[in-house]
Amino acid sequence: MYPASFKQLQALMLVARHQSVSRAAEAMHVTQPAVSLHLKLLEEAAGVPLTRRQGRNIQMTAAGELLVGYAERILGLWEEAGDEIAALKGVTSGTLRIGAVMTAEHLLPPMLVRFTTGRPHVRIKLQVGSRPEVIGMLSRDEIDLAIMGTPPREFPTSASRFARHPMAFFVAPGHPLLHRETVTLADIAAHNLLVRERGSGTRAAIERRFEEEGVAFAIGSELSSNEAIKQMTAAGLGVAFLSVHACTLEVRNRLLSVLPVPGVVVQGDWH
Repeated sequence: MYPASFKQLQALMLVARHQSVSRAAEAMHVTQPAVSLHLKLLEEAAGVPLTRRQGRNIQMTAAGELLVGYAERILGLWEEAGDEIAALKGVTSGTLRIGAVMTAEHLLPPMLVRFTTGRPHVRIKLQVGSRPEVIGMLSRDEIDLAIMGTPPREFPTSASRFARHPMAFFVAPGHPLLHRETVTLADIAAHNLLVRERGSGTRAAIERRFEEEGVAFAIGSELSSNEAIKQMTAAGLGVAFLSVHACTLEVRNRLLSVLPVPGVVVQGDWH
């Protein structure tokens, strides 16, 4: 096989991921014929078909799947090399595009202040969204850095843990559950549990905890906003499960109280 270009390997990876030449072309910001040419050259080099059409989708052949695995490793190593070189040079100017899940917006400001203090010529562009939205931005190269709990599994990334991510149950200060000696997950499920939408990190964490305890996961209300959940909880309309970082001000101002649940500790990581 002749040496393939990174663009050809990227085209193969994106076609495998999206099962579509048109969507791969959109992700690469090139035309569909350009992606098709990349695939054609790779197939000629391999001497075997790498893709096959199945209905409207494009599937990888066995050889294609094999080459995609190598392509991911090759491009991943090249990206790591770039990161190492950038670290040696240091970031002193330009724009750093950051995507963060909604919960992280309460954690980031002091970190960004420290980062920009020593780098006055670096411009920060921060976009906040749901976990699927941030993963989408990262896959389309719309951001340089993503902040979330669990790294995406949809495609290869270089991830590093930088902080612990404690999560807890919260209620209004006068909520009756605060006066009980012992509170269980079953008790919480019976008092209108307020949770984030499916796909969010906190939602996945609480679903996993209920499953581990063998308690039926009963949702009182599902909301796509941390702020809406906090306001409903402060008004006494239920029990919230949220990041501790997202509720610091409310707890400090006695708008919310942490509800201790013996034996249930939910601790994640920030990446």
